[in-house]
Amino acid sequence: MRKERLIVPVLVVVAVVWVVAQLLSSLFFERSLRQSLEDLEARGEWRVNRPESHQGWLSSRGRLILSPLLGHPWRLEITYNARHGIFSTDVQGTLLPRLDSALQQAVGEVSAPSVPRWQGRYHTLSGYSELRLALAPFVIQQSGRELDVRGARFQLEGVLGDWHLRAMLDQLILTDASASLTLGPVELASHYTYIEDAYHFNQRDHLHIESLVLQHPDLHMRIQPIDVRSHMHLDERELRLRGELELGDVILPDEAPNVPLLNGRVSMELSRLDADAIRRVIRHLRQQAAWGDPEMPMSEGLLARLEPHILQVLSDSPRLDVDTIALHSPLLGIKVDADGALFFDARDMQALSLENLGQPDEQARWLERIDGDFTWHDAPTVAALWLGLPLGTQTLEFDVVRGALRVNGRPMPTLRP
Repeated sequence: MRKERLIVPVLVVVAVVWVVAQLLSSLFFERSLRQSLEDLEARGEWRVNRPESHQGWLSSRGRLILSPLLGHPWRLEITYNARHGIFSTDVQGTLLPRLDSALQQAVGEVSAPSVPRWQGRYHTLSGYSELRLALAPFVIQQSGRELDVRGARFQLEGVLGDWHLRAMLDQLILTDASASLTLGPVELASHYTYIEDAYHFNQRDHLHIESLVLQHPDLHMRIQPIDVRSHMHLDERELRLRGELELGDVILPDEAPNVPLLNGRVSMELSRLDADAIRRVIRHLRQQAAWGDPEMPMSEGLLARLEPHILQVLSDSPRLDVDTIALHSPLLGIKVDADGALFFDARDMQALSLENLGQPDEQARWLERIDGDFTWHDAPTVAALWLGLPLGTQTLEFDVVRGALRVNGRPMPTLRP
């Protein structure tokens, strides 16, 4: 009899716990989604809008619109339908790209078997999320050109402040009359960490292209593989950008099918970009996008209003370090082993103009602020001949002084277009 009396209270407790757990799952999912969208927008690259949001006890649904912050050439409409459980929330939805009229006319028609669908899961206790998307093959045709994308997969996972992205493309073929460009397989791995509002962030990317083949009536070329690595770091003081390009064998099948024309790697780093100025530029861009026409947020005169802040980004005299230029041409018998650095003189920045950068006189004023030096170690004899230097010259010293180039103390043409 005593056990029967306990059944009702136990059932009530279980029901209350289940109701509370469902409610917390819904609240945590909504909070995580809202914070993720705010952090994405804080990067300063995207405009995020949520025109529909229906939060429920057992399920939630809504619609998101993602587009570039400046201009409005395209937008990505994302729908989601979340089913909340006690320990996790299962999410699924659709992803539909839309182009503006001008870009739609330029790109042409897109044929795809169905609207892409995505699915994911949010873990209530840990805050861990995972999203997956698979794209069926599709074709874009325009004025005799054709872009054939033969399937792609995307996977995003992580928690707030720490995300991993992996994207895989089976093959991409661009055809224009008798010319074609084939890429694939392609894989992108990205790791992004940040603090709230992306005040500090760190992003590492690795793009691997297994093969690139160009076929043209005048040129047949194959490169395999290609690796591009980048590292972007924003802290309290500066933004640093580091990049590395690694080329596998570049082959000309019709000319020398067994001897590479080129291979090697290049690495460099851009530093001393003022962090506070970058954050001010992002903040002003977001304000302009919010105040402007939603169809054309980049209003007239925006560059003039942002110019003082953009110039302030260069106030610490940016530096470009070229750590490695290691290129080898077995076909030509030439090796390049070089390194160096370029510096920008940031004194009296108000004398420069971004609006007039298209004019030759203004370009000359910018180039006169560039100094630096490069060294080509163990240069081949043919390089010395090209530059009119003695045949015994093995080291080439390139000096950049106020935009003018000299090699081993001899004047060279100025670096002007």
